[in-house]
Amino acid sequence: MHSAEPLSIWGLIANASLLVQLVMALLFLASVVSWAMIVQRGLYQSKAKRALVQFEREFWSGVDLNQLFRQSNSRSASGKVDGVESIFRAGFKEFTRLRQQVSADPDAVMEGTQRAMRVALAREEEKLEQSLPFLASVASVSPYIGLFGTVWGIMNSFRGLANVHQATLATVAPGISEALVATAMGLFAAIPAVLAYNRYSARAETLSNSYETFAEEFSSILHRQVHAK
Repeated sequence: MHSAEPLSIWGLIANASLLVQLVMALLFLASVVSWAMIVQRGLYQSKAKRALVQFEREFWSGVDLNQLFRQSNSRSASGKVDGVESIFRAGFKEFTRLRQQVSADPDAVMEGTQRAMRVALAREEEKLEQSLPFLASVASVSPYIGLFGTVWGIMNSFRGLANVHQATLATVAPGISEALVATAMGLFAAIPAVLAYNRYSARAETLSNSYETFAEEFSSILHRQVHAK
């Protein structure tokens, strides 16, 4: 007695109805794009974390702020400035510009400086959270898209049974199996996306809080400088 031929995943996909195949293709594309974004976000946030630690170490080492700004300008020319350093550059540049004005009011100087840092902070937060809405969408929608493909495939499978006099497991199994592949693909796309979204959202929030803390501390330093004279 020969055993039944095993159903391969590729065979199930190839034999699925056109709509179920389209659902699978959509889920596969969503999975590929989300994985690309997961890798890109991981690399960017790790780089931002390293840059934060390195810049804060340099900032609190007692280096002259003008010298640090000149070094930052040289790095900016080569496109290597990002994250907390951008906030420093925006604040110090505006602070220097406003102080050079004749009869500059210290409060006006600080207000302009803080405004420049808030704009830079918002821009850096936007960079940290880039691609996260797409990951959230993949995480929440993919299981339902896969479920739709499964329901449609099972409906087709049961419609095909109408022409069969005696339904057996061997008759029903291939149709239901190919339909369930859609659900599996939906989960395959959703699970990494939801894990990555949760992780990267938390990391983005932590980095944003660190940026805000630095901006406040830097603002206090500049406030002492502008009121020193």
